[in-house]
Amino acid sequence: MGQTVSFQRPDGQTVQAYLAEPASPQGAPGVVVIQEWWGLNDQIRGVADRYAEQGYRALVPDLYRGKSTVEAAEAEHLMGNLDFGDAAGQDVRGAVQYLKRSGSGKAGVTGFCMGGALTLLAACNVPELDAACTWYGYPPLEFVDAAKIKAPLMGHWATDDAAFAIAGVDTLEGMLRAAGVGYQFFRYDCKHAFANETADSKNLPFLKYDRQAAELAWQRTMEFFGRHLG
Repeated sequence: MGQTVSFQRPDGQTVQAYLAEPASPQGAPGVVVIQEWWGLNDQIRGVADRYAEQGYRALVPDLYRGKSTVEAAEAEHLMGNLDFGDAAGQDVRGAVQYLKRSGSGKAGVTGFCMGGALTLLAACNVPELDAACTWYGYPPLEFVDAAKIKAPLMGHWATDDAAFAIAGVDTLEGMLRAAGVGYQFFRYDCKHAFANETADSKNLPFLKYDRQAAELAWQRTMEFFGRHLG
């Protein structure tokens, strides 16, 4: 369904990305889909394809510049070498700008795990985005300038998350309320990566796919983006 495209960041650098488009792409809303720490793999391409099936133009920027892995140690290394500020303010912003320049009237951002953290940073640093939805991931909270978040925000969180403690979500929620941010947070009695259908194959005890929670969160996300991007 998708194809490889390239776009320019605000600083002029070129980034490769996976673009999935609906049957009628002209004027369709756009969604930037941000990878987990594994990289731009088939699973995250599948998420983009699913958005395209729902009528969105979905763009996955290649944050690791061609690298991906199935090994947790290498994923941790790749994520550790990523400049999160640059990824959010340049790669993700450039992706949003690309979608809008190429025909999408509105564009949102969503991401999972590491991509969820980057979604929150993008909400602070990408003025062009129209909505943001984060899935079980947040950055160090001192880097979240809630006063800069102007787009509506949704979050899906796992209460039994060993990677991103739910206590941090409580703190984040207080920051958003204090700043007057319009947001909706949902908590699920799950482990980390509950919406990733390949999670169980990683053989990592802190990951667990939960089909029921994943489908409920997807339905809520579709309703959210339908309101704000449609």
